[in-house]
Parts: sequence; structure tokens; C-alpha cells
Amino acid sequence: MAGTQNFSKKPSPERLHLNFARMKKNGITFEVVIDPDAAIAFKHGMGDDWKEVVRAERVFANAQKGLFSPEHDWKSLFPDMTEDEVIEYIIRNGELQLSSEYRKKLQEFKKNKIIEIIHRNAINPENNLPHPITRLKNAFDEANVRIDDKKSAEDQLQEILKKLKPVLPIKFETKKLQIHIGVKYARQQSNLIRSYAKIMKEEWLSDGCYFATVEVPSGVAPDLIDELNKRTHGGVEITVLEN
Repeated sequence: MAGTQNFSKKPSPERLHLNFARMKKNGITFEVVIDPDAAIAFKHGMGDDWKEVVRAERVFANAQKGLFSPEHDWKSLFPDMTEDEVIEYIIRNGELQLSSEYRKKLQEFKKNKIIEIIHRNAINPENNLPHPITRLKNAFDEANVRIDDKKSAEDQLQEILKKLKPVLPIKFETKKLQIHIGVKYARQQSNLIRSYAKIMKEEWLSDGCYFATVEVPSGVAPDLIDELNKRTHGGVEITVLEN
């Protein structure tokens, strides 16, 4: 098979907003067209069927132009894989390239979710009342808060709170959790915990396991517990401590 194949002379309007996973290897670019919501969930360990992620079961050289990757290109770099296996590998290990249209929707969704988390779980310490949604939205603008579309709402909550506090007095009701993660998932998930919670005490045990006592906003605690269980497939022990 010689040359790059083209299955469409003119990209349709839909293809101008394609979302895909991309990998560059030995100077050659490989792309797989994906459903962005399914791909994000898949890369976070939620779901194990890559076929639920792809929009087209082919490897592309340039997805926007509809150009397939020549078989000899991916065969030379992945000699022991079928095309299906290469597609799954790119989804798992490649970088997600999201359309600007999708990123804007994702950022707006996450912004609203973060505002809702703060509204439900935080109070104004000056009057002990929740901050109104409108005031929170204005504070986001005042503090020039930028939403990262590659992180979950919970992952960036602590960073956003630091930016908001100079313009908005905020106090959270919190819970203390004791977390023990097995060695298989310890390194990766310890970073997740830091993004959700304030670390009060942590240690790496002699067997490679991770043990920590953390403080987390009460309304966010169920999300952290659920996320850790999903990412470790139940390989985590979590105890809610008395404040």
C-alpha cells in the first residue's frame, strides 16, 4: 500500500470540529478520531472498551483532512500489532486534541460545576451564609480565573480557591479522611488526592503503599472517595474521621 489514502476530497463541516487522540513517533503523526466525553472517561480508567471511544476504527495521518495513515507507516513502528491494537494504544497513550468548540463547552460546564460546589459547601465567614451564584460568577471574573479543560472540576478546585480568596471571603466545612492505597496505584493516585484535599499527614510505607490523613470540603469528599475507588478498582481503604 503506497502513499497516504484520502477517503474524502472535501472535509464536511462536522470534520472541521473533530476531536482526536494524537501520537507522534519517529517523526510520524498518528491520529484516531474519538468521542471526547468517552475518551476522557476512558483515559481516567472509567470504561475498558476502546471501541466505545472511537468514531472511526482507522489510524489517520491527518484526521481533519480525512487522510488515512499508510499501513507501512504504522506497521514499521508497531510491527507486532494489528490496526485495532494500534488504535487502542494511541487512545491510551496519545494526547487528546479537543476542538475549540468542545473545549469551550467543557470549560463552561466545569466552571458551573465548581461554582455549584463552592455554593453548596462554602460560606461567607462575615455572615455565615452561602455566597450567591451571581456573586461567585462575578468573583471568577474579578480574579481572572481560568478553567483547565484537561482537569476535572474537583482536580482544580483547590487552585481556584487560592485565586478567589483575595477577592472573596470563603470558608469551607470540611471532613477528615484517612486513606490507604495499595502499591499498584499509590504513586499515581497520591497526586489526585493532593488536587482534591489538604494533606495533613502522609507517609510511604515500607511495602510501597501510600497512607495519608487529609482534609477535604464536605461536599467534595464523596467525589474524591468515588474517584479513588474507580481509579484503583476498589484497591483503596478510606475512613472518615471525626472532626
